[in-house]
Amino acid sequence: MATTTDYDAPRQPVIEEDSLEELRVRRETPNAAAVDVDENDLAESFELPGGDQLDEELTVPVVAQQADEFRCSKCFLVRHRNQRAAAGQDVCRDCA
Repeated sequence: MATTTDYDAPRQPVIEEDSLEELRVRRETPNAAAVDVDENDLAESFELPGGDQLDEELTVPVVAQQADEFRCSKCFLVRHRNQRAAAGQDVCRDCA
């Protein structure tokens, strides 16, 4: 049986079990299990497929929304008006 929790009751203060001296000693002692790895160095060692093409700059022309298009109010994609789920609603068939 689950116990109930009174979320309106005042909270008890958190009691720190480790003293400042214990934390300093723990920080100074070497720990063989902990490895200090910089995430950026780790990420540089991975090769992504097609990574040799990353230095190419892609340019895509931006076209304004046309008169026969609408923006879906759920997924925010611009769709052609025949993708509308129902007349008068700005929701595409995929989101409906």
